Amino acid sequence: MSTTEEFRRNSDNFCYRHPDRQSFVLCQRCMRTVCSECRTPAAVGVICPECMAQQQAAQTPAQKKAERRWASRSMTVVATGRPRVTLAIVAITGLVYIIGLIPGLGGIVSSLLAFNSYFVLPQAGVFQPWRLFTVALVHDGFFHVALNMAALWFIGRSLEPLLGRGRFLALYLLGTLGGSVAVTLLAPGVWTVGASGAIFALFGALLVIGRHIGADIRVIGILIAVNFAWPFVLAAINAIGSGDFIASLTAVGISWQAHLGGLAAGALVGLVYARTRAASQRGVQIGLLVGLGIALIALLAIPAFTLG
Repeated sequence: MSTTEEFRRNSDNFCYRHPDRQSFVLCQRCMRTVCSECRTPAAVGVICPECMAQQQAAQTPAQKKAERRWASRSMTVVATGRPRVTLAIVAITGLVYIIGLIPGLGGIVSSLLAFNSYFVLPQAGVFQPWRLFTVALVHDGFFHVALNMAALWFIGRSLEPLLGRGRFLALYLLGTLGGSVAVTLLAPGVWTVGASGAIFALFGALLVIGRHIGADIRVIGILIAVNFAWPFVLAAINAIGSGDFIASLTAVGISWQAHLGGLAAGALVGLVYARTRAASQRGVQIGLLVGLGIALIALLAIPAFTLG
């Protein structure tokens, strides 16, 4: 991500101990920006090395004794810059794809995890809400899963350390939900598979957060525009002979509805993160994310009432 001069002059966008490392995580005590190497998990969130040293120096002998006792029983987990959530999602999605290649299991996996709005409308008689999220685990062929996981890796390895693991996972899940809700509203009854909604959510969040911290977001904007416009371009080319653009767009087999829903959900999550960075706003941030999830689920009532 290229940066503007305003971004580079703002020290709040970089780790106070490593001025060349961009970060979006604050020490929950001194509120200074820290990179993945400098942050340590604590009861209040993450804290920097200086605050950790001050905390340890202020401990009573009894507290130090208790800490040594518990340290001997379990290892202390230290946050690193490794995008572990990203790697876990890639691994789980890859495993589901491999299981789907086993004769006799492929159809079963897809039938249990793929999404169709039919399964989230109670009046349809079959209510399987988990499909709103599991749709991101199943893909239509090797190139489909390979492209999505490659995009997840390239974005996640930068965005996850920037946000932290919990925030990144929440973004991915809400993006998946947003894509499924958009498919329900705009393409009812259509089967969809793939993590495209979640991938576009990462794009949307990166765009908003980048804009907030003063980064040059033109490249991100161009990538979003090209990827979102691609199915429409293919449909327009195919429609030259047939003259039916809508039929050609359907035949392309790319769910632009999921892209749109994921992008919108991701942008909203990115806005929440950008506006609630302070430790005192942690409760507000969680509340807004929960509220966004509830609002997305509430939108499912629109086609439910329409078809009821």
